[in-house]
Amino acid sequence: MKVAIVGATGLVGSKMLQILEERNFPVSELIPVASEKSVGKLVSFKRKEYPVISINDAISRKPELALFSAGGNTSLQYAPEFAAVGTTVIDNSSAWRMQPDKKLVVPEVNAHVLTSDDKIIANPNCSTIQMVVALKPLHDAYKIKRIVVSTYQSVTGTGVKAVNQLMNERKGIDGEKAYAYPIDLNVIPQIDVFLENGYTKEEMKMVNETKKIMGDDSIKVTATTVRIPVMGGHSESVNVEFENDFTLEKIFEILNQAPGIKVIDDPSRQLYPMPLIHAHNTDDVYVGRIRRDESQPKSLNLWIVSDNLRKGAATNAVQIAEYLISKGFLK
Repeated sequence: MKVAIVGATGLVGSKMLQILEERNFPVSELIPVASEKSVGKLVSFKRKEYPVISINDAISRKPELALFSAGGNTSLQYAPEFAAVGTTVIDNSSAWRMQPDKKLVVPEVNAHVLTSDDKIIANPNCSTIQMVVALKPLHDAYKIKRIVVSTYQSVTGTGVKAVNQLMNERKGIDGEKAYAYPIDLNVIPQIDVFLENGYTKEEMKMVNETKKIMGDDSIKVTATTVRIPVMGGHSESVNVEFENDFTLEKIFEILNQAPGIKVIDDPSRQLYPMPLIHAHNTDDVYVGRIRRDESQPKSLNLWIVSDNLRKGAATNAVQIAEYLISKGFLK
């Protein structure tokens, strides 16, 4: 099928190209799209070079699928234009996520909500994706009452500019800044802008998106999101309170059997998930440090790690497309 990648020259767009190739997605014609200043640049796919074209040219080609990673404003303006010519859009921005008539999908969790009528599908926030993959099977078994999550997020989640800032600082080079403060040897407890309630936009994304994806507004969620000088993936410290009690043996059994999850948890051998060691360049969600919260009944602590550019963005989008093909919704 004809596949457009909107934002093909960015970190996530480049990763989408890589994952389409790795998973042997049925691309008959690739249509790389980026901003006007990038038109004419070449991107590589399956050992061929493809010139970047403008978004209006891409719409005129009427692709069957468009994977968007070009920011919310671009998505709001152009996703409906693609949909109008019959294209199925899977959008990685926050533009459509909380709109009531748009589906917000993590395939392991709620792919069943998709239908052939869904022409604009939202890809969730990276931090939300990895958390709900790990928590949905536990929610099914014990019903979650409350989630307290603190994130430790890679600079790659901000983009190329942030990666360059970190590397420049490590080399002592004074270059372009993505953050208001140094990131090397530092921790920045702000991701996205602050809202009137004192939380950041990123934190409220995790609150609202979790409820929508899990299909349960009764789940209470509170989040603190933090940027750290790391590459390879995002990490999360998650505390979960359940309605029903559990045994740790059963928790391990459920997580080991769940799709998309790898359990790495052996304190005696100092084994636990890490972004650089385990998550980087993989598509799984890694779970470890699994232990009962001794301060609160029916509560559990988890450490969840995943590659934010892959499962947290590009891979999840491609998996949505693969599901649509498997159901005959995308041809």
